[in-house]
Amino acid sequence: MSVNTFLWFDNAAAEAADLYARVVPNSRVVETTRQGDGSVFIVTLDLDGHAVTLMNGGPGHPHTDAASLQIVVDGQDEVDRIWDALTEDGGAPGSCGWLTDRFGVSWQVVPAQLPALLGGDDPARTIAVGTALRGMSKLDIAALRRAYDSV
Repeated sequence: MSVNTFLWFDNAAAEAADLYARVVPNSRVVETTRQGDGSVFIVTLDLDGHAVTLMNGGPGHPHTDAASLQIVVDGQDEVDRIWDALTEDGGAPGSCGWLTDRFGVSWQVVPAQLPALLGGDDPARTIAVGTALRGMSKLDIAALRRAYDSV
């Protein structure tokens, strides 16, 4: 048995697959299935070990932020690189590390350090980091550490 993420696109599955495979390290397009007229129907991806299927199913099923992809990265350079790549060409920043890419898919770009900064047994630190987090769009690790250390 396997479980994978399935995303429905109007007609941009191949373009989205190319972007995602380029942006997420250790990723690749596994297979592309075409319809009788040669147009792309389904694209299967391996996003750093996570199976994702993209389908050109036509309009009527737009993406919402109720379903999203979270990518946990090491360091600010990776936060910046992935954030910038996913918001370019029509993507939009959200709050708390969330963004919507140009295809309407929601992502959260999270530094691997965030759980340690939010966790622990000091409620004052958790509140300070949470407050800083809620004031951010793209996450800033140095600012989150300053909030953590301010208590």
